[in-house]
Amino acid sequence: MQTRRIGDVQVSAIGLGGMPMSIEGRPDEQRSVATIHAALEAGVTLFDTADAYHLYANDVGHNESLIARAVAAYDGDTSDVLIATKGGHLRPGDGSWTLNGSPDYLKQACDASLKRLGVEAIGLYQFHRPDPKVPYAESVGAVRDLLDAGKIRFAGISNADPGQIRQANEILGGRLVSVQNQFSPAFRSSEPELELCTELGIAFLPWSPLGGITRSGELGSRFTAFADVAKAHGVSPQQVCLAWMLAKSPVVIPIPGSSRPETIRDSVAAADLKLSGEEIARLDKS
Repeated sequence: MQTRRIGDVQVSAIGLGGMPMSIEGRPDEQRSVATIHAALEAGVTLFDTADAYHLYANDVGHNESLIARAVAAYDGDTSDVLIATKGGHLRPGDGSWTLNGSPDYLKQACDASLKRLGVEAIGLYQFHRPDPKVPYAESVGAVRDLLDAGKIRFAGISNADPGQIRQANEILGGRLVSVQNQFSPAFRSSEPELELCTELGIAFLPWSPLGGITRSGELGSRFTAFADVAKAHGVSPQQVCLAWMLAKSPVVIPIPGSSRPETIRDSVAAADLKLSGEEIARLDKS
């Protein structure tokens, strides 16, 4: 597995997003654990989760606990695994999503995540989504306090615009290591954030990176280029999508969600897929 940098550590160039294993339509735990173990066997060392990845009000942190148990049960070396989680986005249990970016809440949420993950310091803690009711500087200031207190090893933000990225990095004293934004063939409006992360040397973690490219192979006319390139290489359109992202910048680390061993194995193979300049240009224009 090729690696890329988050902070001062190297992680797998492809990570695993845990959300599909814990929200609506989630599989049984046995299949989820098999998926996480398949990722580890394939060389994945970055796992992305959040306290909000759950279904019910009494189920908060389901995905954090699931990943922690699965990694602990793996019989191989997991010393280089980085588990990234998030706080500030909530699910009351009725299917809705709410926000709480208050410093007090974020610090409480971090403490709860620490217990579920069973660690002394969270590998990467990310402010999940800006709360319009709370000044952004106050929310990021709480993350800075957690970093200073040693409760988190690295600090990141999610769903941020360029101004917020610069502001967060300043508040964190230049210690912002990652930005996690939606980015995919179907959702490309985070290009400015990707360009800024490249300029600053900050890891860019696309969430929902396969948007527009379905596992069933049903591609809209806009995305036939991905199917054509996939056919030429004898691989899946999903692999082409992830390889295209990796080629855009050395700071990109896609975190495709998965709940099946076969899908994460397919995604991981994208790290070894080399696209030509002509193919990349065609995909950029699709």
